[in-house]
Amino acid sequence: MVFLSNAVSEARIKETNSNGVHHADTVTTSVYGSRWAAEDIPRYQMPEDEMPSNTAYRLVRDELQLDGNPALNLATFVTTYMEDEAEKLMAENIAKNFIDHDEYASSAELCNRCVNMIARLYHAPMHDSTTEALGCSTVGSSEAIILSTLAMKRRWQLARKAKGLPTDNPNLILGSNQQVAWHKATRYLEVESREVDCSEGFLCLDPVKAVELADENTIGIVVILGSTYTGHYEDAKKVNELLEKKCAETGWDIGIHVDAASGGFVAPFVNPDLEWDFRLPRVVSINVSGHKYGLTYPGVGWNVWRSSEYLPKDLIFNINYLGSDQASFTLNFSKGAAHVIAQYYVLIRLGKAGFTKIMTNLTQTADHLSDCLRATGRFEILSEGNGNGLPLVAFSLKGDQHFDEFDLSAKLRERGWIVPAYTMAPKLEHKKLLRVVVREDFSRSRCEILIRDIVAAMKSLDLIDQKTIEAYRAIKDEHSHFALQKNIAQFKIKDDEPVQDANGEVHSLEIKQAPGIC
Repeated sequence: MVFLSNAVSEARIKETNSNGVHHADTVTTSVYGSRWAAEDIPRYQMPEDEMPSNTAYRLVRDELQLDGNPALNLATFVTTYMEDEAEKLMAENIAKNFIDHDEYASSAELCNRCVNMIARLYHAPMHDSTTEALGCSTVGSSEAIILSTLAMKRRWQLARKAKGLPTDNPNLILGSNQQVAWHKATRYLEVESREVDCSEGFLCLDPVKAVELADENTIGIVVILGSTYTGHYEDAKKVNELLEKKCAETGWDIGIHVDAASGGFVAPFVNPDLEWDFRLPRVVSINVSGHKYGLTYPGVGWNVWRSSEYLPKDLIFNINYLGSDQASFTLNFSKGAAHVIAQYYVLIRLGKAGFTKIMTNLTQTADHLSDCLRATGRFEILSEGNGNGLPLVAFSLKGDQHFDEFDLSAKLRERGWIVPAYTMAPKLEHKKLLRVVVREDFSRSRCEILIRDIVAAMKSLDLIDQKTIEAYRAIKDEHSHFALQKNIAQFKIKDDEPVQDANGEVHSLEIKQAPGIC
């Protein structure tokens, strides 16, 4: 028997298409053979027509291929690796809205368990049921910091009002090495930021200078457990000692907030005898990022208060329109439950023993990297080692060079490494440095490759003359992603749909690049 196939006529194809069904012969078998692959991806305006899901997936995925490799991103503290089981749990619960406690009561219970574990890890007082610690999950330490500042400010206001004193000049004391989240908190909440300047010999908060700045309008002093710049643990115990003495002399009641965004899941396991938490009587609140050394994907963070005394009740909203009575103290309302669930998984999966093993490995790897860089004779190490700071290495070039830390960072980028170069805190902006954050997936083997590449990069830069390096900097700056975005007004415009650029000028949406942009 011979099987015969018809050669389908154009008339039949048109008839089929007119009925809303595409004939099989008109459907491409490859995304890159479709019309969408021959057009620019929509950038500024939602397209009029839909596209197949596999096409949209491939186009978006292709756009993301130019992102850096998270495993080689040594700039970030944020977790870039989780076990398959954790990822599976997150995928299974990605549709759950955490704020709906009545609908997702089990998710809310896991959050309660996380708060309890973290509060005990930080030695919150547990002897009295009337003064139990309070805590909440956040989307990260930025939200936690704003909530903590708000609580300190409101408690100060209430105490001042009760005494008939003015409440219009609150201030918060912290080091100039603060993370930008603190600038946001003080600016948004209208609190004066009294900053203790860093110096060449003191790259983080000086406890003596910090307490000297305190007065009757001080709502609190911030101590950072793991400076973003250099990884230093600020001396909470010394601040507590000096503050206790000052408050006893003046009658003021000034608390300490510990920003443990990075160090809160490191210090308890690597340096358990370090006193920085609720063991110190003046520490009233602590924030920590679960998505940093809490080993959970972003974004999840945590806030813990010593007791309800330090979280004024008028900041807490009680609602019942989600099906049950519940208290709410957040900046945003809806957020996914998956990250809270993942945090709970990590806490029970690793336990104290698992966290200790991981954080010890990271500390030893950071120390090894620091020792190797120091041994080259070409770098000054600015970070602390041996578990006295975060597992990172902050370093700068020694002596006079015809290239700087930014040039070395760019050279390493050619190998895929993302090692940030930046300037120090205010009053020390002249000091440039680089930083390698050692995370869970940064093994000793990968560390050895980085060391080799740093040495090779230095040798390459040694061979390039200063004029060539300066020309390379100019080209890099001109053609960087952000430079192209900033200079969008250089594009030639056609008359079509109007769009407003960064300078407020209205142009067409359909654009054609000016020569020299690509």
